[in-house]
Amino acid sequence: MRVAFFGSSLLSSYWNGAATYYRGVIAALSRLGCRTTFFEPDAFGRQQHRDMDPPVWADVVVYGNDPDSLAHAWSRAQSADLIVQASGIGVFDDEILALLVKAKRAGKLCVFWDVDAPATLAQMRANPQHRLCTAVGQLDLVLTYGGGAPVVEAYESFGARRCVPVYNALDPSTHFRVAPDARFKADLAFLGNRLPDRETRVSRFLFDAARLLPERSFLLGGSGWEAWQLPNNVRGVGHVSTRDHNAFNSTPLAIINIARESMAEVGFSPATRIFEAAGAGAAIITDAWEGIEQFLQPGEEVLTAASAADVTKHLQSLTPERACEIGDAARRRILRDHTYDQRAELVFELFSELVAQEEPRVVVA
Repeated sequence: MRVAFFGSSLLSSYWNGAATYYRGVIAALSRLGCRTTFFEPDAFGRQQHRDMDPPVWADVVVYGNDPDSLAHAWSRAQSADLIVQASGIGVFDDEILALLVKAKRAGKLCVFWDVDAPATLAQMRANPQHRLCTAVGQLDLVLTYGGGAPVVEAYESFGARRCVPVYNALDPSTHFRVAPDARFKADLAFLGNRLPDRETRVSRFLFDAARLLPERSFLLGGSGWEAWQLPNNVRGVGHVSTRDHNAFNSTPLAIINIARESMAEVGFSPATRIFEAAGAGAAIITDAWEGIEQFLQPGEEVLTAASAADVTKHLQSLTPERACEIGDAARRRILRDHTYDQRAELVFELFSELVAQEEPRVVVA
């Protein structure tokens, strides 16, 4: 099966949190016999901040930030059995969606893959003229980064023929425990870019906890954070390449997950970072959101916090031995139930059903 996939970037995680999600799913699909060509724009400095060479398990086409380059890339995609557009490409999103709908009308199999469904649906509700409001009902399938039943029901209310969540997961060949790295030494660390619907929650869960524990050390990784925002005991390290994620997750006493506002409200939206950290055997503290137990068991495999006060209590009671116990339990659970091989089996089954429905049927007299 040949898939053409238009997304933000496969080769760079720079201002692109979905990179490891794309990599995990597409690499696992290749092991099932699915060949993906990933089309990504030369935008936002991502090509200048690549953290991965073009892989053997996918073809990558980088197109320029102009209409002619997009047209050439779209022409190349027509040889695929199925075309996927991810949300949040950042360049020509509306134009690609229009091309996707046109391709569907011409008989092509077309899928929309939303990697930020809560935020996308909020935009659709606020703007009835949003292109997706009419487009999703014309496509074959909608896949989402997560969101559970609330997201499925919302997309179906906009006319989607079928909506299926494909949650984040772990690729154990890329995320695993490594030796501690002095660059990332801390009691508690968070990795995430500064975004409007994340900033307030990072301040509430991380910065406030740091102020409550001035004697402890905190680490902040990700782009966009300014030094003036950080309490004295929070050290910012800027963008952390994916090649350093294992060291980032393996070194601190604990890792904190802080969901973006929209994802926390909907629930059932575990961030990629949770699975990466669990793969490294990290003790994870997460802000509380509905559905966490579907992925990790609170109190045994993850610690949950509803406030900065909860974060400080967990940190004060967490010994290195207890942190290892929680991290080991999380890693076992994720390896058992939440790997990209398992996610890819679901996606491959869905794609195969679509392709089979399109194949000419032989009538035997």
